[in-house]
Amino acid sequence: MVVKGRRATQADVARLAGVSQTTVSMVLNGTGAAQRRVSAEVRERVLEAIAVTGYSANPSAQLLAGGRSSIIGVYTYEPVFPHSGGDFYYPFLEGIEDEAERSGVDLLMFTSMSGRSGKSLLSTGRVGRLRVADGCVLLGRRSYPEDLAELLRQDFPFAFVGRREAPEGQAPYAAAAYGEATRAVVERLVDLGHERIVLVNEFTGHESIEDRSRGYREAMTATGLQPVTFDAPDLESGAFLDTLQGAGVTAALVTSDLAAPLRRAAMARGLDVPRDLSIARLGDPERPNGEDVDWSGFLIPRWEMGAHALRIVLRQLTADAAAGGDLQVSIPCTLVPGATVAPRQ
Repeated sequence: MVVKGRRATQADVARLAGVSQTTVSMVLNGTGAAQRRVSAEVRERVLEAIAVTGYSANPSAQLLAGGRSSIIGVYTYEPVFPHSGGDFYYPFLEGIEDEAERSGVDLLMFTSMSGRSGKSLLSTGRVGRLRVADGCVLLGRRSYPEDLAELLRQDFPFAFVGRREAPEGQAPYAAAAYGEATRAVVERLVDLGHERIVLVNEFTGHESIEDRSRGYREAMTATGLQPVTFDAPDLESGAFLDTLQGAGVTAALVTSDLAAPLRRAAMARGLDVPRDLSIARLGDPERPNGEDVDWSGFLIPRWEMGAHALRIVLRQLTADAAAGGDLQVSIPCTLVPGATVAPRQ
């Protein structure tokens, strides 16, 4: 049966194959458990009906033959595409691109689905558009748990660059091992004689901040010291520096974008960094500050995170995906001795 005079539909394919439209959709777009629910005999009937009707499910003809397009999507929740090689997000995207080339797949940038609106994919009805690709790498500081839950429910292969928690199930991700790196920085400060060490956070509620906080608390507790955390303090008035000095604080661990402002505020108060106050920066800043400072602390493995995220997506597309495999990967950070930390005076 060849459909003449109009474009063939999934309903035409379903009638000819003697199956439901849901089954046709699973054969064409399903991956993982969804596609495994269709028997080989039913799949062959559907594919034969597709050939007879001339139905085309999406722009990639490969989907009709093999169920895959060898296209992996990249979706960002903020405008993160770099303007130069020095951009914070550049290494993430470079790692994704390098791994795509090594693995023989193409990348599709979902630029028309930008998260500029501040809304989730689920609320805007755009989750389904990701299925143009076989799977997708998600990137950005912002994310929405409901999106992750829906992608897990649909059994759609994806991975986030950075640790993310989903309401139900385990969201695949490639993350930096912030907790382990933060513990190592605290241990170094303790070895240098510091006892009053504080953690200064940019904001709360983000998984990467929680990981740093956990590592700090664990290291301080293990050495018998009291953990003290400040969330988004006011560095302009000088009251925060007065608080640190009054409490006898000699070292501060600072999340990436607050490190430079804290150093400037300390120097404006006449403090020497690191003689009077050691400052360890917990990661690269998202916004370059233009200062030439040899920071102590650690660097984020951004290239590796991007490459691993794509590998995790591809792992979900392999024939043995059901056999398991680590879909949540934590990558060690690079510790940097730097010049902003010194022995306690």
